[in-house]
Amino acid sequence: MINLQNSTPEEIRQKIREGKLKSPTSGMANGFLQANLVILPKDMAFDFLLFCQRNPKSCPLIDVTEAGSFTPVQSAPTADLRSDIPLYHVYRDGKLTETLSDITELWNDEMVAFLIGCSFTFEEALVRNGIPMRHNDEGVNVPMYKTSISTVKAGIFEGPTVVSMRPVAEQDIVRAVQVTSRFPTVHGAPLHIGHPETIGITDLDHPDYGDRVTIKKGEVPVFWACGVTPQAIAAHIKPPFMITHAPGHMFITDIKTETVGVL
Repeated sequence: MINLQNSTPEEIRQKIREGKLKSPTSGMANGFLQANLVILPKDMAFDFLLFCQRNPKSCPLIDVTEAGSFTPVQSAPTADLRSDIPLYHVYRDGKLTETLSDITELWNDEMVAFLIGCSFTFEEALVRNGIPMRHNDEGVNVPMYKTSISTVKAGIFEGPTVVSMRPVAEQDIVRAVQVTSRFPTVHGAPLHIGHPETIGITDLDHPDYGDRVTIKKGEVPVFWACGVTPQAIAAHIKPPFMITHAPGHMFITDIKTETVGVL
C-alpha cells in the first residue's frame, strides 16, 4: 500500500489519474504545496485573475495555464489538470450540477485553469510545532464556512469569503499565527480567531463545506481564508460555467513547501 504522507506528488497524481484515490488530500505528499483549482472560459479569465490579485488572502495564485492547456507548466509540468484531482465540481449558472473524478470530456480550447494556494500546505508545519489537525485525527474533511466578510469586487466576481476552521489550544494560538504567517502563498495568518458570530458564522456544527470536527475544552476556533471562496462566488454571481476541485480534494504540485515560506 502506498504511503501517502511520504509519496511524491507524481506518485499520488498517478494514483488519482488511475481512479485509485478519491479521498481528501490533507496529510498527503508532505513537504509539497497543495492547490485549489478554478477553471473558467477564456472570456471570464481576466476578471478572475484581477479578482485573485485583489483578494490575495482567499485566492493566492500559484499558477495559471494558457487557454486550452491542461498542464500547469510552472507548478507540475507532468500533470494533467483534467484527471489529477480526486474529485471535481462542475457549476452551471451557479448550481453544482456534477461531481466527477475526470473532466476530460468537458475540456475545450477555451478553458483557463487557475491554481490557488491551499491551507493544507501549512498543516504539516503546524503539526511539527505540536498543533494537531483535528480533521485528520477524526478522519474527516476540514470544516469550511461562508462568512459575512465580503471579497473585493473585480469585474463580474464578488461575494462572500469562505474560511477553513481548525481548533487550537489557547496556549498555542500565538504559535499557530507565527507558523502560518510564514506561508502567505497558502493563505498565511488566520483571518479571524474565536467568536464565529463576529464573522457571520452562526453554527460551527454545520459547516457549509467539509465536515464537523470536535472542539475540546480549552480550544479556540481559528479561521483561515480559504480557496473554496470561488465556489461561494459561483453560487453568488451564477457564472454560466465553472469547474473547481471538490472541497478538500486538492491538486498536489511539485513545488516544495519551504520554497514558498518566508522568514
